[in-house]
Parts: sequence; C-alpha cells; structure tokens
Amino acid sequence: MKKKCIAMLLAGGQGSRLYALTQNEAKPNVPFGGKYRIIDFPLSNCANSGIDTVGVLTQYRPRQLNSYIGNGQPWDLDSADGGVFILPPYQSAGEKGSWFSGTANAIYQNIGFIENYDPENVLILSGDHIYKMDYAKMLREHIEKDAACTIAVLQVSMEEATRFGIMNVGEDGYVCEFEEKPKQPKSDLASMGIYIFNWEKLRAYLTADEQDPNSSKDFGKNIIPNMLAAGEKLWPYRFDGYWRDVGTITSLWDANMDMLSPTLINLYDPEWPIGARSPVCPPHFTGENAEIIHSIVTEGCEVDGHVENSVLSTAAVVKTGAKVIYSVLMPGAVVEEGAVVEYAIIGEDTVIHSGAHVGMPPDGTDAWGVATCGPNVEIRSGAQVPAGAMIYTGEEV
Repeated sequence: MKKKCIAMLLAGGQGSRLYALTQNEAKPNVPFGGKYRIIDFPLSNCANSGIDTVGVLTQYRPRQLNSYIGNGQPWDLDSADGGVFILPPYQSAGEKGSWFSGTANAIYQNIGFIENYDPENVLILSGDHIYKMDYAKMLREHIEKDAACTIAVLQVSMEEATRFGIMNVGEDGYVCEFEEKPKQPKSDLASMGIYIFNWEKLRAYLTADEQDPNSSKDFGKNIIPNMLAAGEKLWPYRFDGYWRDVGTITSLWDANMDMLSPTLINLYDPEWPIGARSPVCPPHFTGENAEIIHSIVTEGCEVDGHVENSVLSTAAVVKTGAKVIYSVLMPGAVVEEGAVVEYAIIGEDTVIHSGAHVGMPPDGTDAWGVATCGPNVEIRSGAQVPAGAMIYTGEEV
C-alpha cells in the first residue's frame, strides 16, 4: 500500500507549562474554543488536506486522548485504506524499552508502522498548535523544490525571533543555517515545528541519530542540523495564516479570546471544517436574567447571568447574578449565584460557589496573570482567588 504522504502527529507531551490543566490530562486533549480539543486542529487539517493516514504518537496520560480519537470518524479519518492510528511507546522481546526519548526517537520507534505504507514523504506534526493549514500546498512545494525536508516557517518580528528556532536562508532561497532562540537573530523566519521529509532520507538520518549516544533525539536539535551539515536541500515553506502555540496558560487564554474574532481564525468556513468528538447535548438555554455580550456559548450551556467576551464550553453553567468576563469555562464548569469569574480559565467540572471571586483585570504589572483552576476543583463560597493563581485538582480554596 504505497502512499504519497502520511502524517505522524506527536501528541505525547506532558504540557507542564499548562500546570493544573494537564495535571491529569495530555496537552493535546485539553478543551479549546468551546467545543474542540487542541488535537482537533491538526487532525482536521490532515483530513481537509487529503492526508488520510495519520499515526498519533501518545505517551503522557494517553487514556483519555486515545478514547477521544477513537477510530477517527469525527475527522473523516476512518477510511478503509488509511485511518488514524494510536501509537504508544512499546517494548519488544529482548529489549529494555522506554518512553520516547525525543521527537526523533518517537518517529524512529515507529519506522515499522511507516513502512507499512511505503510513503514517498512523511509529514511531522505537533499536537499542541491551533491553526488551519493546507498541507497539500506545502507538499507540492516540497516536491517542486526537490527538498529533502521542507520546514513550515512563520514571519515574526525581530524582537519575537529570540523565542523561536530561526531559519536563515541563502540567495537561492534554501535554508542555510538554523539557530535555536538566537540572541541576535539574522532572520525573521520562525520554525513552526511542522516538517515534510523525503522518507528515504529521513529514515537514514533517524537510524544514524539513534546510534549517537550524545544526541537529544530531537528534530530541531539534531536531525535538522545534521541534514544541513550534510548539505541536504532544506526548503522554508512560508505560512501567513493564523497559528498559535498554546503551550502556556497565557497563550491558551489568548487563543481562546482569538476565537471571538472570526477575522483571525474562521471556524465557520464550510470548505475547511474543524471536526470534533462532541457529546450529545440539548441546545444552550438562556434564562430571563441572562445577558450575553460577544461570547461563544456552546450546546448544553445554561446561562442566567452576565457573560461578556468569554468562551463557554459544552454544558457550562452560569447561574443568576453570576458574572463571567474575559474568561474560559471548560466543559461542565459551574459558576453559582453571585460569583464572579474574570480573566480566568476554569477547568472541566469545576464549581465556583456563590459569592466567590476568581481572577481580576490586568493591572499593568508583570505580576498579573490569568487565574486558573484545574478540573474538578471546588472554590468555596466567598473565596477570593487572585490574578495569576493556579489551583490544582484536590486543593481546597
């Protein structure tokens, strides 16, 4: 079964910078944008791009993510000659076995899976980015440029460039140098962590890298620099659409707020649908006291309070007299009578009891931050949760 291109989606990260939200959850499975999970975006991009075979490499807290992906039907990835496949770390007879020791090692451990499809090219993706991209366009450019590897890049400001892996290009347009978070960047082309490799070449570099005891087994730190050093043709694919790495609390909150502006990322485009495994819920209900201003309110929600510039996920509840402002309520979150939630992220099935106050508006200082409650937290009546607070599952506040 020969394929022109298959995708390998790296979804095993712990997401430690999301703190309480990933205490018991893999980052790609974190709820996002009202009715989605983060992983919905790369899976939908694959389906919409005509890439029908996707290996999902899981590792940290995989059970919920595996259950969510299932057979891939919500993303139209359940075809007879392709599909979506969960690929956890494994131990063969006579081997010590271990978790994936890096992004490159994760792909190396699944060479057997890839070779089942004898692909000409392999697309490497991350499971923690929010964006819409036509990988078919990237693949065409990769083939036209006869590249061993094509790297998706995003133009950023020179000030921001110090935070990214930066691709410097030569006069011929090909990548000539890669710098990881340079103090004085030479270019504004930031790597998005999305790659298309010629499979034959990538297999050779993965095999050689696996034999190097000093390697970090990482694409950015090892594979890409090794290919550059060997004179391989690396091409930068310039992407000019919306893209967010939601690896921090602030970036996750920002991206959810971006969902309120269809000019940034249009979720209503029938030609590029974003699929999701959504629970069956009744329509959302608004009571006689409800006041909803510029917000996303998903199915199953019950609102009888004030909701402003916020994202309410499936089955969230805002009771009479409660206020939710510039905040994200994840599935099943409840804000009881008279409680106030502002500039905050409230985890799944968390209850903010009556009279409690979570978060506060920005105060212009570096100390301010988004208040965050993990899943299944209870904030007692009258409690005050300051800006930037992080409340973990099991804590009493």
